[in-house]
Formats: sequence, structure tokens, C-alpha cells
Amino acid sequence: MKIKEKVSFKTEWRIDKFLDSTGEIAEMLRAGAGVEDVRRMFPEAFIGTEVEEGNLALREGLYLLTGLISGIDTSSAKWDASNAYLGVGDSSASEDASQTGLQGTNKTYKGMDTGYPQRAANESATEQYVEWRATLGANDANYAWNEFTVANGNSDTAKNLNRKVASKGTKASGETWTLSLKITFS
Repeated sequence: MKIKEKVSFKTEWRIDKFLDSTGEIAEMLRAGAGVEDVRRMFPEAFIGTEVEEGNLALREGLYLLTGLISGIDTSSAKWDASNAYLGVGDSSASEDASQTGLQGTNKTYKGMDTGYPQRAANESATEQYVEWRATLGANDANYAWNEFTVANGNSDTAKNLNRKVASKGTKASGETWTLSLKITFS
């Protein structure tokens, strides 16, 4: 009998876009309101959803991840509610595993919405996942969104787990965009 050892993961980036000149929607989302609930409450404000699969794991993030799993690295910040930031930037430079953060001129790192990151309800779930979510309000990251990352701090000096390059439009003042990253392991 052959034993097959394999861990795979699927990555999904999602951006939900709203008109929000008053900041009311951003406030609700940051407080942990569900995107679908907000869409139902403010249907006229909903602009659309962008979904992109895949990304490239960065060496610096994988190195820290193996250290955290093994217990060798106990001093570094994890990608948890206190330390995780989703980053967005304007660079369209291709992903490379040796990169250490966002590559753009304009970039913003935003902390977690209340209740994030989240994971599967229990260990018996057929899919194990972790999901990070951050809401960028009317005055945050108003430029072309071309690259994304999850980091364990609020700058390029933090450890970035991954990087995705995909043009998702230009965020304008008065808009709220919610960025989420879901990694599903199997």
C-alpha cells in the first residue's frame, strides 16, 4: 500500500465595492458586519465584486510559517487578529518568491475587521480554511489596485505570506472596498 502525503491549498482574493461617501458602510464592515448583510441593507450603494484565485507564496512568509509550526520561531508576530494586515498596492510587477512585500509606489496596509481572521467552524469540517478581511474606507488606498498581500505588520518590513498581482480597478474617494483573502487547505 502506497501512502500519499500531500497538502494543497486554494487561495481566493475577493473585493466587494460600495459607494460610501458618509463612511457608514465602512464603519459597519470594520465592526464585523457581513458583506451580504450590508449589500441587502444598501443595495443602491453596491458597485460589484471582484474575485481572483491564486497567488504566489513568498519565501519570507514560508520561512516564518515553518518556524511557527515547528515552534522554532516563538518571537515573531503571527498573521492573527492583532498583527495581520492586508496590503494593497499599485505595482503590476510580476510575482517573485524572493519579494518582501508590495512593490508599488502607492501602498496601504490595513488591519483586520472585527472577528477576523476566521477559520473553519471545527476540525471535523471537510475543508479547513483561514480568512482575513480588511475594509478600506473613503479616504484609504485611492489609487489603482494591482497587487495584494497578507503581512504580519503594517509595512513592507513585516513578513508577507504571499503576493497576488491582478488589476482590480481604481478605488475612488467616497468608495469603500473590502478586501478578503481565503486560503483553503486540503
